[in-house]
Amino acid sequence: MQHKVIDTEDVVIRFAGDSGDGMQLTGSLFADTSAIFGNGLSTFPDYPAEIRAPHGTVSGVSGFQVHIGSDNVTTPGDFCDLLVAMNPAALKANAKWCKPTAMILVDDDAFDEAGMKKAGFRTENPFEELKVEDRTLIVAPITSLTLESLKDSGLDQKAMLKCKNMFTLGMACFIYSRPLEYIFSYLERKFAKKHPEVIAPNRKVLSDGFNYAANIQAIPNTYKIEPTPKKKGTYRNITGNQATAWGLLAASEKSGLPLFCGSYPITPATGILEELAIHKSLGAKTVQAEDEIAGICTAIGAAYAGSLAVTTTSGPGLSLKSEALGLAVMTELPLVVVDVQRAGPSTGIPTKTEQTDLNQALYGRNGECPVPVVAAHSPAHCFDAAFEAARIAVEHMTPVMLLSEGFLGNGSEPWLIPSMSDYPEIKPPFAETLPEDGKFKPFERDPQTLVRKWAVPGMKGFEHRVGGLEKNHNGVLSSDPANHELMVRERYEKVLRIADSIPALALDGPAQGELLVVGWGGTYGHILSAVNEVRKSGKEVAFAHFDYIFPVPSNTAEVFSGFKRILVCELNSGQFAAYLRNLYPEMEFVQCNKVQGQPFLVKEIVESINRYIQR
Repeated sequence: MQHKVIDTEDVVIRFAGDSGDGMQLTGSLFADTSAIFGNGLSTFPDYPAEIRAPHGTVSGVSGFQVHIGSDNVTTPGDFCDLLVAMNPAALKANAKWCKPTAMILVDDDAFDEAGMKKAGFRTENPFEELKVEDRTLIVAPITSLTLESLKDSGLDQKAMLKCKNMFTLGMACFIYSRPLEYIFSYLERKFAKKHPEVIAPNRKVLSDGFNYAANIQAIPNTYKIEPTPKKKGTYRNITGNQATAWGLLAASEKSGLPLFCGSYPITPATGILEELAIHKSLGAKTVQAEDEIAGICTAIGAAYAGSLAVTTTSGPGLSLKSEALGLAVMTELPLVVVDVQRAGPSTGIPTKTEQTDLNQALYGRNGECPVPVVAAHSPAHCFDAAFEAARIAVEHMTPVMLLSEGFLGNGSEPWLIPSMSDYPEIKPPFAETLPEDGKFKPFERDPQTLVRKWAVPGMKGFEHRVGGLEKNHNGVLSSDPANHELMVRERYEKVLRIADSIPALALDGPAQGELLVVGWGGTYGHILSAVNEVRKSGKEVAFAHFDYIFPVPSNTAEVFSGFKRILVCELNSGQFAAYLRNLYPEMEFVQCNKVQGQPFLVKEIVESINRYIQR
């Protein structure tokens, strides 16, 4: 049968299997190939929460979803056009995400009696049991075909079985007209030095998978997703954690400050520390500390010594850092604290995403302890968000909280590599001249910004003390009640005045109307897609997204005033909505919330919007 080639604007592919089946690599290579091809894309790695969950069980399924399109893609997609399920458990866990028109590709060799039992199937036909028998089913003996492909490779059976993901990737590349050249070059780069013997076998099994798909009758159609012309420049596929690290490196360059990161490894933030550790040649210094408290304290010490100081963590680690974060507020030292949020509380579901640390970021310290809060809204935007968090920290002499999410940190999208000439200089407020009395006053402030001067060790005549005890403007310990209240107010007002140096809140849509939809962080793409879908149905709705949370942009009240009600969409029980109600009690806020360790589906937000728009 001749395959029909269909032009389409976008497709969603979900790769799923056991943790050892290489689904993350398979999905990443498919995504990277699509990025090189010029497609827009968004990815969603979905890791199992258990460490070494039993093989073949639903709890051990690892997934990777990639949405590729002709133009910009803002979400990984709600439902998939192709599900690749390497075993019965992967099929059972992911069949619900298949579109009615989807293809389902399974490894027939894995669907034996033992595999079906482990996955919890009750009948002999898993497709009928899951009610997906009407989909296009591609049942291929992938394990057997991989072993046959590599029988003369010299690899042992265990090594050959590790290559079955490449056979599957070859099939997916045929179905969606992906060129194999990028994957070939990846194999050369990955294995040339240490394991050159596996390059040829992986190339062969990848090609054999491609050719097998081209010759079987089970695939009725193949698809082309032609890229539309994009802004000229060099693009790469980048994860949020990589982008965060690179944004911090860029801030180091533009400020002239050496970068120091003191952190303790924690899912899903560890990738930032790992990425920074690679770039010693750019002046980055990293310390893998023995615990979260040591991580932030080494960073505070580095800030005191004149570095651009960073510490990275996730929710439970942020709890441990709270006391030292108060020290950074009291000493008024620049520090960037990156929190890549995950599902909690406590250990929670560490590989799943949420936005449930907002209250902790805003209020989770003792005393009156204001910390600016910035949020990234997409994997690529993590670069700009990290740069901006560092700029605010340095220029305003304050610790800054940068909120990312597991969905952003592990997810990826194409990124136009910027020119550093397009980014502003970051100007540290170093102390330069002594006052007339020759005594440096460490908490004497700029009258406009209330920012104090930064004197680093070794500057003759600028010797001073900072620490956790309250001081007066001269840096002298003081327990005077009036002085304490003055310093508390100045530290808070200093943070509020940051609003003068951040962009205005951008409004997408009419300035007045029945409903304004707002969000923050990684909900951006899903809300934008939902708003556009509602508009296509003929309804009018506006959208505004907050990258700056504390302080909010100075025009926020003006934007809000044009709307009857404001719908706040977030992956928690309503933390940002409560924050906005406190700031703007005269406004009517309604909520769209989800706390499942998963991103929004676009349809969930569409349904919520439609509830609040009169027909």
